[in-house]
Amino acid sequence: MRASLIGLSALALAASATPAFAQDDTKDFTLTGSAALVSDYRFRGLSQSGKRLAIQGSATLTHSSGVYGSFWASSIDDYVAAGSDSELDLIGGYSTTIGSVTLDGGALYYVYSSASKGAATDFLELYASAKVAVGNGTIKVGAAYAPKSNALSVGSGKEDNLYIYSDLGYTIPDTGFSLSGHIGYSKDTTFITGDKYTDWSVGAAYAWRNVTFGVQYVGTDQAKNFLVTPGGRDIAKDGIVGTITYGF
Repeated sequence: MRASLIGLSALALAASATPAFAQDDTKDFTLTGSAALVSDYRFRGLSQSGKRLAIQGSATLTHSSGVYGSFWASSIDDYVAAGSDSELDLIGGYSTTIGSVTLDGGALYYVYSSASKGAATDFLELYASAKVAVGNGTIKVGAAYAPKSNALSVGSGKEDNLYIYSDLGYTIPDTGFSLSGHIGYSKDTTFITGDKYTDWSVGAAYAWRNVTFGVQYVGTDQAKNFLVTPGGRDIAKDGIVGTITYGF
């Protein structure tokens, strides 16, 4: 999920609230997935869809050992990655729970298959997180690091990027409702961030059977009109994002 004029999703705003519905074909493997419609694809606070609707989908195959592989895809606007109209994230990782703490780490590769020929757009990101359960809530801290790549360049050779964040979640018992909060900091100036900045969001979701309805207020501390699409839209401006996600 590329951030800014372009990220991790783990994994997008809509998918984060999606319940897991397993198709348990064997004892060792579990397959889950989701399909979502979002009013604006935001990643790390910045719009990837030009403040317009985006269609998203994902699937994850998890082994009982904790090893997993997945993909996540979204429609995007063509300013994100040299004219590409889609983003595909290929993900491989490992997750384990020790007591009340869940540890997760892996690698994510961003692919923009319809970008202009010869453009450097695809890149790798490594991620790690720890999440602790506290009653009906969770506290998560994590980091994502993209090694130096031409795809992140702002015109001065290869660039890298480090993103650190914390998420809070709370499930209201016996209601189907949940609350969430997020704050993140991108410490490097690259093509995917434009400049060092902080992003944040607060949200609520309601799960009904296989469907989750969500709403979030998303903001950043980027200067007004610092990142503007060719159509004149400020992609870092605070805004409300709605999601409808079907999990299977």
